[in-house]
Amino acid sequence: MILGVYMANISSLIASIASCVSIFKCRALHCRVVKTMSYRHGFIGDQLVGCYLRLGHEVCAEKLFDEMPERDLVSWNSLISGYSGEMMRSEVVLGFRPNEVTFLSIISACVHGKSREEGRCVHGLVMKYGVLEEVKVVNALINWYGKAGDLSSSCKLFEDLSVKNVVSWNTMIVVYLQNGLAEEGLGCFNVSRAVGNKADHAAFLAVLRVCEAIGAVKVAQGIHGMILCCGFNANMCITTALLDLYAKLGRLEDSSKVFLEIISPDSVAWTAMLAAYAIHGYGRDAIRHFELMVDHYGISPDHVTFTHLLSACSHSGLVDEGKHYFETMLEIYRVEPRLDHYSCMVDLMGRSGFLQEAYGLIKEMPMEPSSGVWGALLGACRVYGDTKLGKEAAERLFELEPCDGRNYIMLANIYSASGQWKDASRVRNLMKQKGLVRASGCSYIEHGNKIHKFVVGDWSHPESEKIQKKLKEIRKKMKKELGYKSRTEFVLHDVDEDVKEEMINQHSEKIAMAFGLLVISPMEPIIIKKNLRICGDCHETAKAISLMEERRLIIRDSKRFHHFSEGSCSCRDYW
Repeated sequence: MILGVYMANISSLIASIASCVSIFKCRALHCRVVKTMSYRHGFIGDQLVGCYLRLGHEVCAEKLFDEMPERDLVSWNSLISGYSGEMMRSEVVLGFRPNEVTFLSIISACVHGKSREEGRCVHGLVMKYGVLEEVKVVNALINWYGKAGDLSSSCKLFEDLSVKNVVSWNTMIVVYLQNGLAEEGLGCFNVSRAVGNKADHAAFLAVLRVCEAIGAVKVAQGIHGMILCCGFNANMCITTALLDLYAKLGRLEDSSKVFLEIISPDSVAWTAMLAAYAIHGYGRDAIRHFELMVDHYGISPDHVTFTHLLSACSHSGLVDEGKHYFETMLEIYRVEPRLDHYSCMVDLMGRSGFLQEAYGLIKEMPMEPSSGVWGALLGACRVYGDTKLGKEAAERLFELEPCDGRNYIMLANIYSASGQWKDASRVRNLMKQKGLVRASGCSYIEHGNKIHKFVVGDWSHPESEKIQKKLKEIRKKMKKELGYKSRTEFVLHDVDEDVKEEMINQHSEKIAMAFGLLVISPMEPIIIKKNLRICGDCHETAKAISLMEERRLIIRDSKRFHHFSEGSCSCRDYW
């Protein structure tokens, strides 16, 4: 009965707002909404925004829009549609024609609201009012189409633009990157320079992101040289992006050099260097860096700083240090712990074998645990073979991320590792029923101005015979000199032992290692990037190669970097 009356009240208000023709009545209705209900009930907040715009009170509409606690696609559409309607009325009633500034504001709203149809309508209006020759408006449309995933429309607008400025070129670089075409973005950067454009601040920031996506160190080094030649080495944003890039490409030493060349690094640069130490597993260096930042230079850490600091502790197994910083971040530094910090702590305790303590922390969290938190616990359960706790963590993840196949694979692997083949098969079948596909493992290595990709059992490379021959030599040498036996327990399939050994010997990172030994100079480290977590047998193989061949190997998997040298890894077998 009460619910029925309440719903009738909402319907009545919506009808009143829709028929409202007076600003005074609109404000009265607004007051009634504030006193009696939420803006989200029946989309009343969106209705009021549209009403204010319809009555020509843009300031009130924008203020209400900014005050709304939850803005979804409907909210943005209400604002955009209201502006469009008001624009048309202004021309008819007052004789005002929309200009460049008008369209820039509307396109900006479309970008934030991700409104595909409204954006196309605005494009049509731009053509109708003859503003398509205004380069700023066209650049905004190129950007909007790119963010909407309509690359062909972005390209056509760019090609038809009679006068392209540096912003036009920079926008296309970013559009290519956003749509998974990083190499085309790099090509666009090069053509822009070839036609006489001088790379500016935005161009360098965009092309550094392109370098990360391509994963080519030589290209990054070339861009670094251009930054120096153009005098942008004193630009804090660019140098910070550069050191971050080098770290993600496995060049931690280069990151450190760039950081040390910054005259007065700000908190963002300090945090970026801390993040570099964290992802490479140099926990002690990260702590020293943090203490220097805070104690010597007096820079206040923020929540991002602590995320990377706790992550560094987690990757290095520094349990006591991690607990110390987690406990003092609020007491001393006045930084409230967030979900990311709890996720790092669960990961830290879980990796160290304190699974129940990690589970207890989740239960005590003042907010709802995210998928990152449960994912950290599930990963720890896989390492330590806790099927019971792993099942609970996986079930929570199935609720939060029902379409993420990685969680199903992780649980299936936990069951497989403990010999529970039926349960593992049941989880894999559930995954198939949901239409989820497991990502295939692949590894990448740079050589000869090209990124070479290898997959499991790869024979597609032109040098495959030499690579496989080298791989056999490595295995033979490992058995003879180190007495090594393949760790087939990492093959989580119910097959014969000889089949397991053959499967594990053809992992993509092993093929990439063999290729690296053939083509990479002994003076240079062999840097490999893998899309999945490195398995234990491949990890042991990399350690053996670093010892037998006296080579440095740097492998980045989905979690972190591993630095192999003289038979050991920087992770200390803790990953």
